[in-house]
Amino acid sequence: MTIAANGLRTTRRGPGRRLWIGMAVAAGLAGLALANIHLVYVAVRSQPACVDHVKSPDATPGVYRAAKSAC
Repeated sequence: MTIAANGLRTTRRGPGRRLWIGMAVAAGLAGLALANIHLVYVAVRSQPACVDHVKSPDATPGVYRAAKSAC
């Protein structure tokens, strides 16, 4: 801390603090980008196998059927 010519105290912030803040922001953005890339990769690569389901309409409650069967 130094005292300026007008008698007020001033603090000196060097490039070290800005560097750390910039690195933290860059790391956060990189993490966000990697997470999104991973989500896209998993969505493209995953192909769930066909699951047995009711193929005809049923009035029984709790029994569901696929809207359009892909199997």
